[in-house]
Amino acid sequence: MKAYHLNRYAGAGRLVRTDLIKPEPASGEVRMRVEAASLNYRDLLILDRAGQGGFDGRVPLSDGAGVVDAVGPDVVRWRPGDRVAASFFRDWISGPFKSSYVPSSLGGSTMDGMLAEYVVLPATALVAVPEHLTSIEAATLPCAGVTAWHGLITRGGMGKADTLLVQGTGGVALFGLQFATALGARAIVISSSDEKLARAQALGASILINYRDTPDWDAAVMKATDGEGASHVLELGGPGTYDRSLRSVASGGKIVQIGVLTGFGPKPDLARLQWENADIIGVTVGSVDHFTAMNRCLGEHAIHPVIDRIYDFDDAPEAYAHLRSGSHFGKIVLRL
Repeated sequence: MKAYHLNRYAGAGRLVRTDLIKPEPASGEVRMRVEAASLNYRDLLILDRAGQGGFDGRVPLSDGAGVVDAVGPDVVRWRPGDRVAASFFRDWISGPFKSSYVPSSLGGSTMDGMLAEYVVLPATALVAVPEHLTSIEAATLPCAGVTAWHGLITRGGMGKADTLLVQGTGGVALFGLQFATALGARAIVISSSDEKLARAQALGASILINYRDTPDWDAAVMKATDGEGASHVLELGGPGTYDRSLRSVASGGKIVQIGVLTGFGPKPDLARLQWENADIIGVTVGSVDHFTAMNRCLGEHAIHPVIDRIYDFDDAPEAYAHLRSGSHFGKIVLRL
């Protein structure tokens, strides 16, 4: 079967096209024929770290969807032909998170990922693809979709009376926007691009702020909300945006922290959280149960993921380069 793996000696790209033996499912396992895989910011971090040797030979990417190709003994939940997607954490099925689940993240330091024609996983690590979605659409869900759902809905309790502040227009941000729209919440989007803001408005955003034109976007958020702020802030940036997120959150609000995209720097002043009785919710993706619940919502509201561009399998290096450019709106997908 065709696949990609990471190689520290492969130059700047460190991504090598290879051929591997098709894996066979053992007891309790399922073999999926991968039809599509998608990229996340995490994949750039892993690619950059591959030069240190920790990921040598690893098949990358956490997100993929396809069709059940074969099942091992004792598998009763799935049959060949079923449309499925893989959960980001292979071993986090339900219940609260445990640190022991970290090594089971697909495409990480200890677990092969989805950028291969076939993968074998425990039957418990798969979820059914919503009927209204293609495999290309479903491949965008495991990391970005579940992260937004887990943080904003499962733990954040976002609903109709709430206001969501979204930073940027990447995968997690747009899933958050779509969930807010579906639930009837008000959505604020900040971006450096008027074109992207216009597209976000078409998805349901009602307050648009260009942070290049308005560097003090936290003040603009407070003004637009009559001094109340946002009940939910999807914090994607890290130290470069955190203080403004703290100044944007409403009394009793929630900052859903999912990323450190602007790097590591000075620590933010968290005192305002206490004054405003606000919370920080730290989120790293979610469980199979979270994924399943999200898929029900996607089906009920006929939500389709926003896809920026689709690449063929042989063009994986170009897909990585496009993600690194930061020019995308939504998800970048590879078609196998």
